[in-house]
Amino acid sequence: MSDADDGTEDQFAIPCRPERRYPHSGGVEYEGETVFSLTPTPAQSDDRLQSIVEGVLAGERYTYGDWFDLPMPLYLVNDEATGDVFRVSIRDGTVRLHVLPATDSPGLRGLFEHLRAATDDVAWRVDCHVG
Repeated sequence: MSDADDGTEDQFAIPCRPERRYPHSGGVEYEGETVFSLTPTPAQSDDRLQSIVEGVLAGERYTYGDWFDLPMPLYLVNDEATGDVFRVSIRDGTVRLHVLPATDSPGLRGLFEHLRAATDDVAWRVDCHVG
């Protein structure tokens, strides 16, 4: 995808959604994935990105949690304005928005716009990966 500043409205169009499965052994699994990678320029540390993301998520629009014991920040986010739910991770200087089966573009776009507003000194590139 193209640079975030090019005005493309559909940079968060979701080309493919993961499918949710419930194995007999319990839990939930996802088959397939779509991830939007938000890469800042200049480069930012994971700690700074975590601070920026948590600052945005602390706003009235979001409910979020970090319930996982992982070596990287991973949040389950509910955008109360759009009703979208998705995951956000931070790793290797990149913020990643992980699409869930019912995620729609407005929630992803909204978080991205809030990140841009919170970082006047940063330009963001948006890339979409489907696996």
